Amino acid sequence: MWGDQDPARKGGAVSAGESQSWAPSRAPSWLRPLVDNVEKVPTAYLHRLPADVRAMITAANAKASVTGRRRDAAVLVLFSGPPDGPPEAISESADLLVTVRASTLRHHAGQAAFPGGAVDAGDDGPIATALREANEETGIDPVRVHPLVTLDKIFIAPSGFHVVPVLAYSEDPGPVTAVDPGETAIVARVPVRAFINPENRLMVYRDARSRRWAMPAFRLNQMLVWGFTAQVISAMLDVAGWAQPWDTSAVLGLDEAMALVGEEPGGTGMTGI
Repeated sequence: MWGDQDPARKGGAVSAGESQSWAPSRAPSWLRPLVDNVEKVPTAYLHRLPADVRAMITAANAKASVTGRRRDAAVLVLFSGPPDGPPEAISESADLLVTVRASTLRHHAGQAAFPGGAVDAGDDGPIATALREANEETGIDPVRVHPLVTLDKIFIAPSGFHVVPVLAYSEDPGPVTAVDPGETAIVARVPVRAFINPENRLMVYRDARSRRWAMPAFRLNQMLVWGFTAQVISAMLDVAGWAQPWDTSAVLGLDEAMALVGEEPGGTGMTGI
């Protein structure tokens, strides 16, 4: 869905300290299959879970909304690539901005994530939150970023956050880096085709008790993308029609999957990351 913002509000990018308008028309043709079908992402996000597990998540989300026992956050889902290209195929040079949190952090240490974080009192909506956090984490210049649309808020039960993914596009995001190594270990523009590659895909569960909660993950050169971030990426691939058949019977525990990071999985297309 378009989230809490009006899709008719359009405009150019502005500085990090200013409110920034939505500009869905800036999406290149190869990104349109996702932007035009973004309302299908919530269903795709959970469809690989058993029906009773989906029901539990939906109930927890509803309870948090009613009681107010939740925290709001936003993340930047930034695609980069050429401004044109055939709509029926993802551009070879298209990439997605992903970070890996520092291993010394108390929460979500070493986990791959989209740049983002909790809403500050001074933030003027999810765009402001996502761009502010992305700038603080990766040094990206918000002027280069064109917000396109939001995904529906997604409830993260373990942390109690309601997260708004802000889908955005940049033809050239410029240099990105880990601004604070104490917070971020890796900042990478990962080729979208690395996520599409069936050899890089698997299902991961946190521990033996949660095997039924196994969800899509991506094993790349320097990171294992799992959890919320992997679910969003997997849903986007499905909705946009980019996903290729992959072995969903490859189910590993989190520790076992993490131990494979750094080994050669058969080619990821992630040269230089």
